[in-house]
Amino acid sequence: MQPDTKLPGATFRTRVRDDTTAGPNPYEWQDVTTGELFTGKRAILIGLPGAFTPTCSTRQLPGFEERAEDFRAEGIDEIYCISVNDAFVMNKWAESLGLKTIRMIPDGSGDFTRKMGMLVRKDNLGFGLRSWRYAAVVEDGTMRAWFQEPGLCDDAVDDPYVASTPEAVLDWLRGAAKADAA
Repeated sequence: MQPDTKLPGATFRTRVRDDTTAGPNPYEWQDVTTGELFTGKRAILIGLPGAFTPTCSTRQLPGFEERAEDFRAEGIDEIYCISVNDAFVMNKWAESLGLKTIRMIPDGSGDFTRKMGMLVRKDNLGFGLRSWRYAAVVEDGTMRAWFQEPGLCDDAVDDPYVASTPEAVLDWLRGAAKADAA
């Protein structure tokens, strides 16, 4: 993807808490679109291979969560994580990590991820179709910065994590702020 590219349109099937619903599963379905999530906001979008996977769960998401205030100080309104997993899995993953600031986007069918050019096969790991690892800074639905891990391909042996780190995104944001101030 190139900076200054508009995010593709997609509809995501999410589960949201409904306090009027009794029982052990007080949630209801709610569709949300790319436009609803990103219009009028400055956000970080993190595309990850899968819920509960080692690098995503122990390094990447916790790293973004720990630096949430640093991102806010740089003008970020929202941090979103998208993965080719369903809403149930994404919600449990966020709960298991104790995420407070990162909002999860379920891309269960991989529609958005495919439109982004990031849908890859991970059959060698028994995962099927998944997202390649990336991050983006998005302003009002348009990507301003793109951080894609090297080696994009089907059935990759390696799972690099060098380009889409919270530090890389934060460094870019701080550099962009300095350039704007100059």
